[in-house]
Amino acid sequence: MDGLQRATNQATERTLTVNDYRVVETPAQGCCGALHAHAGDLETARALARANISAFEATPAASIAVNAAGCGAMLKDYAHLLHDDAGWQRRAAAVSARTRDATELLAAQGPKPARLAAPVTITYDAPCHLQHAQRLTAPPLTIIQSIGNVTYVPLEDSDQCCGSAGIYNLIEPDVSDAVLAPKLRHIAATGATLVVTGNPGCLMQIGAGLLRTGSGTRVIHPIDLLDAAYAAEAQT
Repeated sequence: MDGLQRATNQATERTLTVNDYRVVETPAQGCCGALHAHAGDLETARALARANISAFEATPAASIAVNAAGCGAMLKDYAHLLHDDAGWQRRAAAVSARTRDATELLAAQGPKPARLAAPVTITYDAPCHLQHAQRLTAPPLTIIQSIGNVTYVPLEDSDQCCGSAGIYNLIEPDVSDAVLAPKLRHIAATGATLVVTGNPGCLMQIGAGLLRTGSGTRVIHPIDLLDAAYAAEAQT
């Protein structure tokens, strides 16, 4: 996220602050290891998990906010990843228990309502790692429904994979595109100008598909949508 979508990281900090969270940095954290685990390199994934556990132990009372569904699922799975490691399993479980998707934290506080500068029609696609792995469905919709000037249109088969699936779109691009095709048709049927989804892989996969098909619809992270509404409110 920080390499490709740093603006979303910055928006996450701003929106959490608006909703009365105090954001503290964890400079020693690194990659969560999800992509390594997807590729079958579990030893590297475990090494990265141990490094992150040590880093997050510096702020033991803080929730761990994650704005990438795949990373959040991985952090919440650290206890399982290290379940055979007697020296780390309990520490891993403590970090997993503190991990929250950023939309979870924002929904828990409200969030504070805001209004976009102009009306927009949106639809929401649920990242697999958020809905199926983390069992989270309500928080992103709570964010969307808190924003004024938004018309929300449900997306058919929103719970179905977009074809990104970690690194699947890199290793099986043809099958990945075939999985994406019905998703793009369903998005077009909504008439939405924005597709909201909360995982970088989904953002890139769906976004690339929309561009290739010449669609005028674009993708956006729910945090960026909320941040845009707060910015619009600040200018009124």
